[in-house]
Amino acid sequence: MNQAQKPPARPAGAVKEAFVTSVPVMAGYVVLGIGFGILLHDAGYGVAWSFAMALLIYAGSMQYVGVGLLAGGASVITAILTTVMVNARHLFYSVSMIERYQNAGRYKPYLIFALTDETYSLLCDGKTPAGADPDKYRFLVSLFDQCYWVIGCVLGSILGAALPFSTAGIEFSMTALFIASFTQQWLDSREHTPAIVGLIASLVCLLLFGPEDFLIPAMLAITAALTALRPRLSGKGAAK
Repeated sequence: MNQAQKPPARPAGAVKEAFVTSVPVMAGYVVLGIGFGILLHDAGYGVAWSFAMALLIYAGSMQYVGVGLLAGGASVITAILTTVMVNARHLFYSVSMIERYQNAGRYKPYLIFALTDETYSLLCDGKTPAGADPDKYRFLVSLFDQCYWVIGCVLGSILGAALPFSTAGIEFSMTALFIASFTQQWLDSREHTPAIVGLIASLVCLLLFGPEDFLIPAMLAITAALTALRPRLSGKGAAK
């Protein structure tokens, strides 16, 4: 064996490294998942629904929106369009992961499915522990994150049944998460044009379409505006 070559990481070591990396997401996912579970139970859907949505949908913001869609008897077309618009942001940041995921083999389908905002923030720098299989490490981080979300959602549903209390305002927890993420990204980035575009487009659509119908037009307007501004924004990035 080449003395300079490091031995492969042990499986237990890879699991430990992935767990440590995912810990910052744990508190947020468990707490937000509990909020979702309580809200879903209050809408008349039990633990099985909470578990199934967390396992198969695994989209925090869309699951919160989904509670309203289920309770309001929304049509399939409305549900599909809303899902696409709410999760459209994934199309943009996932582009940067194409090269890392393209040769992931058996892990690839799950890595694509489990790429949430928070998981992306943990994996986007491309760093992996020395000697670890990068694909397996990313798979484990993604898996741990979803486990936290499933646990939170199920706990919330159980708590909602065992400890009845007012759920007024719980749905704001996801809004609070996005406000916190927006603030952090604003502070970390020198380029504020995308954020300003998003704020202006959302405000205009809110005034034009009202609070019940502004989301889809706002997402379409933001997508169109950022697509038009992409050459200028790319030029700024290249100039730095």
